[in-house]
Amino acid sequence: MTRPGEGRGLNREILRLAVPALGALVAEPLFLIVDSALVGHLGIVPLAGLGIASAVLQTVVGLMVFLAYATTPAVARRLGSGDTSSAVSVGIDGLWLALGIGSLLALAGWLATPAVVAAFGADAAITEQAVTYLGLSMGGLPAMLIVFAATGLLRGLQDTVTPLRIAAIGFGANALLNWLLIYGLGWGIAGAAVGTVLAQWGMVAAYVVVITRLARTHHASIRPRRGGVSGSARAGGWLFLRTLSLRTALLLTVGVATSMGPSELAGYQVVFILFSTAAFALDALAIAAQALIGRQLGAHDVAGVRLVLRRTLAWGAGFGLVVGAVIAAASGVIGLVFTGSAELAALIFPALLVLAAAQPVSGVVFVLDGVLIGAGDARYLAAAGAIALGALVPVLAALWISGVSGALGLALLAASFFVVYMLARLFTLGRRAAGTTWQRVGAR
Repeated sequence: MTRPGEGRGLNREILRLAVPALGALVAEPLFLIVDSALVGHLGIVPLAGLGIASAVLQTVVGLMVFLAYATTPAVARRLGSGDTSSAVSVGIDGLWLALGIGSLLALAGWLATPAVVAAFGADAAITEQAVTYLGLSMGGLPAMLIVFAATGLLRGLQDTVTPLRIAAIGFGANALLNWLLIYGLGWGIAGAAVGTVLAQWGMVAAYVVVITRLARTHHASIRPRRGGVSGSARAGGWLFLRTLSLRTALLLTVGVATSMGPSELAGYQVVFILFSTAAFALDALAIAAQALIGRQLGAHDVAGVRLVLRRTLAWGAGFGLVVGAVIAAASGVIGLVFTGSAELAALIFPALLVLAAAQPVSGVVFVLDGVLIGAGDARYLAAAGAIALGALVPVLAALWISGVSGALGLALLAASFFVVYMLARLFTLGRRAAGTTWQRVGAR
């Protein structure tokens, strides 16, 4: 196993993994954008129904991202140790786990759809549209989770190009099928759901072809192995808790924004959209770190691990500085671009400056998260997530009790998440990365 080259060589390797990963990360939101654009032409009621259903789906799918994050380091370690057959086999175990979890969630979700949608309290027409879309979309839930695991397998094999190609094909198929079913056959919002489900299972079929070929080439088992599936479940469980703490932090922040008033909630949505957009690129760097760190630990190359750590941290901080500078420079007009309202633009201006100033910290935090995921340090990540959430909750509670609103309230809310929460994550993850406990070498 050869260590990634110094200087430009390692930079090229990071970009080779990160750039295609960014394209694949963007694909899933594009599915929802296509659905929204096509359903939007049906009227306000179907679009509102889609909004409720997509909120539920995004929450469930977001919590299941551990299926990719648990698979990538497990595969990369075995690849680094020179055992490609075992690397592919453990990745396939992750696919079987995804199928099992996805099937159970799909059945439970289909049964619970009417009650879950009713909890939003929308009127009868919107509720009907939401139930239709969400119920049918549950048929694609196993496919979405299998795609997560398959993507993690290929990332672990240092291949982020194939997931990008499959995502691009899936995006095109989704747009075509939705247009045909919604307007060509007149199925309405049901056509949007069915078209997306078909596209998702088509992506699964493409991954099955690719991974079956890999299994044959490397003489890997395609049958589920009890030890491999249970091992993926254990690692995934800790990463699920890590993701749950992050999702809870996001929901609590939105809750406080809601208590401030509709203008503040709308303003925070604009701020958070910018944060989420920047997060795609930072996630791509984190994915590159996962794959490279796992591979180097599998190869017993601790010096290479430290080199990857330093270089990806530099990339994260540098990108954060660039993004922060762009947001700061555009902060006076961003509100106008999104809403056309000078009043709302003035309301969110201070919060945008907070977001801009926090971007370098966010860049480092995302990379550290990827490094420790790549090392398989899932238990610590779960604990660190709980600590960061514990630091955020009292701050949000104080802000809620104070009743502050307006530009000051929105700026303080932004500081709560982008500064307090992110600094808590920086402290816990940075302290861990500075030590050597997480640098456990070997194939497992």
